[in-house]
Amino acid sequence: MNVGFIGTGTMGSLLIEAFIASGALSPTEVAISNRTFAKAQALANRYSGMRAEFTNAGAAAGCDIIFLCVKPLEFKSAVDDIKSVIKPQQIVVSITSPVLISHLEGELNCKVAKVIPSITNYVWSGASLCIYGQSIQEEDKEQLEALLSHISEPLRIDESYTRIVSDLSSCGPAFISFLLEQFVDAAVEETGIGRDEALRVASAMLLGTGMLLTEGGLTPAQIQERVAVPGGITAKALNLLRSETEGVFAELIRTTHAKFNEDLAKVSIAFTGEEVNGQ
Repeated sequence: MNVGFIGTGTMGSLLIEAFIASGALSPTEVAISNRTFAKAQALANRYSGMRAEFTNAGAAAGCDIIFLCVKPLEFKSAVDDIKSVIKPQQIVVSITSPVLISHLEGELNCKVAKVIPSITNYVWSGASLCIYGQSIQEEDKEQLEALLSHISEPLRIDESYTRIVSDLSSCGPAFISFLLEQFVDAAVEETGIGRDEALRVASAMLLGTGMLLTEGGLTPAQIQERVAVPGGITAKALNLLRSETEGVFAELIRTTHAKFNEDLAKVSIAFTGEEVNGQ
């Protein structure tokens, strides 16, 4: 399998490194390009056999799957770059949520998909959220998901839920890390415990909690019920959290959706000259 990556920024390089480290791809199967060629070349220099191309078309030509890992407002330009070399049997994958399947299908004569990765994929964990266009066949979906399964759990979703599942899967690690950081900071400030020690304990707790929710089969409510003895310390603290955070996550979701709709409108104008409200 030959796979191209257009864009070697934070998420593009993460995917490349995760696929190679997991054994899903060998460096000789990977072609890459970046707006700044030196960055692509620097990444390729780390992996013998990886091919850094001067152009996006060069990275896309002849590949079975091409991942488009560029920012929303750079998408139309990247698509224009590869349009002349794309063949009907190739699969082009956007990893950018405001770029709709219809945007790509309107420009490219090939099979189209959208995958929302997560930073957790770097450690071969978490989900990859998969959305498919009309021309892609079941065997194509299975091929792409087989690749993604080396670093994640591929989950098929409806495009109308792109933003909210991205909040949970892709943005979620940043949100949870922020809350954990606040917890650790407070522990250090209030008690004098060493930061490294507090972070080590809290990180192990977070990992264990995740395992309870997945392998352990518990729900968040069940974990709270089992930990919080009525009238006890945890129960009192949970009441404080409920009071202080009421409405916070609803506002968080409204914020991410507003930014998504802003980006979607800009991307739609770039592709079609018209805004798209929602999906």
